[in-house]
Amino acid sequence: MKCKSILLLVLLFSALTLAAQRTSKGKWIKLFNGKDLNNWTVKIKGYPAGDNFANTFRVEDGEMKVNYDGYDSLFKARYGHIFYKRKFSAYLVVVEYRFTGNQMKDGADWAYRNSGVMLCGQTPESMELNQDFPISLEEQLLGGNGKDDRPTANLCTPGTNVVLHDSLFTPHCVNSTAKTYHGDQWVHVEALVLGDSIIRHIVERDTVLTYTKPQYDGRDEYVKRAGLPDGGLITEGTISLQSESHPVEFRKAVLFDLGPYLNDPVKLRKVIAKLQKRKKHVWRADDNP
Repeated sequence: MKCKSILLLVLLFSALTLAAQRTSKGKWIKLFNGKDLNNWTVKIKGYPAGDNFANTFRVEDGEMKVNYDGYDSLFKARYGHIFYKRKFSAYLVVVEYRFTGNQMKDGADWAYRNSGVMLCGQTPESMELNQDFPISLEEQLLGGNGKDDRPTANLCTPGTNVVLHDSLFTPHCVNSTAKTYHGDQWVHVEALVLGDSIIRHIVERDTVLTYTKPQYDGRDEYVKRAGLPDGGLITEGTISLQSESHPVEFRKAVLFDLGPYLNDPVKLRKVIAKLQKRKKHVWRADDNP
């Protein structure tokens, strides 16, 4: 009986270990659950982390919406971000967004139909009270104005620099090769982040921008005050979505965690290859690589 009990314990431990491995590897994470803002923290300029001023970020009809109906008609540069609860080092993040309605009348010209997915970012608690944007890499989400070219999935770099075409890129923004999406149509964007090595912006099925070696910009005032090293490579960070004066909606925000494969190049390549072959716009919570 004693031997049987020991055997049963060994088998139970093995089963639990295998289950834990399956849970931690090869799974999509539903960042936005379509029901509420659990696991997210809001940070709006001029307000402490956790204060969702005027219910800026809300859930309606299964979508996360950014709305300014509680702002008394003026935006007053109160830029906001909503952060997922944890940091990631390597991942594929998938977001679907659309712009609706009209921009706040005092919103900046550049903020017209403008939002973003902030990658490799600082935490909301570490931001200063009156800080506009988190130190991060922004996959800039744009909408068209009905006539001009305004590609989406561009790169902006608050407090950061990257290597682009084998050279250190220090300007604030650079355009992608994506097309312009006019009107209120839904747009599917992704970002592939592999630690401090390579990052790709993807629209529909096309890679529209690639850069490497994300790093801190020592010229930035917030980087200086945070004591971050100039040129220090960014190996992990938060993910957040923006509020920049134009109403925007998100119906999907999901992530495939590639962190467990980061130190196994062969397995990492296989997992990424399988992710690239998945059906367009489709994901399942039980989708395994």
